[in-house]
Amino acid sequence: MTDEKRPYRLRERARAQEETRRRIVEAAMQLHESIGPRATTVSAIAERSGVQRLTVYRHFPDEAAIFQACSSHWSTLNPPPEPGDWADIADPAARFSAAATALYGYFSRAARMLSSLFADLPHVPALMVPMSGFFDYLDGVSADLIGAFDGVAPSGHVAPTIRHALRFPTWSDLDAQGLDDAGKVALVSRWLCGPPPARP
Repeated sequence: MTDEKRPYRLRERARAQEETRRRIVEAAMQLHESIGPRATTVSAIAERSGVQRLTVYRHFPDEAAIFQACSSHWSTLNPPPEPGDWADIADPAARFSAAATALYGYFSRAARMLSSLFADLPHVPALMVPMSGFFDYLDGVSADLIGAFDGVAPSGHVAPTIRHALRFPTWSDLDAQGLDDAGKVALVSRWLCGPPPARP
């Protein structure tokens, strides 16, 4: 091999390896969404991505590495709402409603994957690492909304109500009871702020 051809071959090899890695990650992500991480085997990932099991292990030595790669890729394709979208709303109740509306819309779009992850989380400890970023995000959103109520409303119920309202399992339970997202937001807003004022 000439010196001129060697860099080209190396680039082609790196490109092929990256493409193989991408196929493995996307196959794993599809399986996690359809059957759940707990039921997803390396053999199934290999079959769906068109590679050998050894190739999967060469790129991802354990399930934690697969989960982390899938989480990163899926989050890039499905980013959660940006808190800056409601940060400038001064009224705390209106800010909460805007945040809940955005988050519930996101939960609706991501329901299939999130349902699989939450169902398997108690049984697959390795999921906690990639899921921790999602939990940190919700904690940050909740903390901002809780802080907006400082000095505005009695604090005893505000924090637990907001944290409970912004959990995916809460959204999922209300969804199973037939509420659309607007109905869910209206209900959790009543939990937080009470019924709207009566019309004269």
